[in-house]
Amino acid sequence: MAKNLNITEIKVKSILNKHKKRDPWFLDDYSINPYKGCEFNCIYCYTKGTHYGGTLNQPLSVKINAPQLLKKELSNRAKKGEYGFIAVSSATEPWMPLEKSYQITRKCLEVIRDLKFPIHCLTKSPLILRDLDILLEIDRKAILPEDLKEKDLSGVRITVSFCSLNQKIAKIFDPSVPSVEERLKLVETLVEKGLDVGIAFMPILPFISDKEEELEEMVKVAKELKVKRVYFSPPTLFGKGKVIFFSVLKKHFPELVEKYEKLYVRGIPAKSYTQDFYQKVKRICNGYKVNLIV
Repeated sequence: MAKNLNITEIKVKSILNKHKKRDPWFLDDYSINPYKGCEFNCIYCYTKGTHYGGTLNQPLSVKINAPQLLKKELSNRAKKGEYGFIAVSSATEPWMPLEKSYQITRKCLEVIRDLKFPIHCLTKSPLILRDLDILLEIDRKAILPEDLKEKDLSGVRITVSFCSLNQKIAKIFDPSVPSVEERLKLVETLVEKGLDVGIAFMPILPFISDKEEELEEMVKVAKELKVKRVYFSPPTLFGKGKVIFFSVLKKHFPELVEKYEKLYVRGIPAKSYTQDFYQKVKRICNGYKVNLIV
């Protein structure tokens, strides 16, 4: 657990976020975030540019009434037959070290299991293995939305993310995240348990972890681990999040600052970069016959 944590316990008025449109990558119609803020504190996290974050020492809030609220809100959706994938989580790490003691995520999973909703778990944490018992039950019991029932989808999808397979790079931008080795072992274990597992190489850092040989190694590793899908994306940088990212960039990669300034005139990279990036990734994935979600 990170040192000198500023932790508050809060009660929220709502926990289930209904999306206006299903996310085409992660297939989630809903999302929940049991915590506000995150111990992992990844330098590139998009939330640093939003009301969810904005500093390197952001406070952490535990939504202590989340499971009770989720039961009420999901029950209403279930009565109407409004089943859909729930992203756990979209703006924080649901299995951060704090979860060991509070178990808010686990209690939410119990609600989701009982009401038979499918889930997509987005994580960097081996702590998710603690909840394998519930995840396997959800996988068996989940009711898919009508328009997805013919797509042969599992009730539980788990995606583990990396910004690089190079631990030195990962340590700079993921300072409090479990090691690359630990996360690769996590992927291996989840696949062995028969779960639907993917890898998100998100974000790939321009001029740092986007070299062709590195991308090929990522795809090769995904192939060897037998994951169902991979995602690739460069970071989104705006607001205070961009300031924080650039401060780290200046310290560790000062020679890249000017390149990033030209690349990130807006919150997303220049179109010329992204077009070239995805062409390269598609070619590599096709070569290894790895399912790339784009």
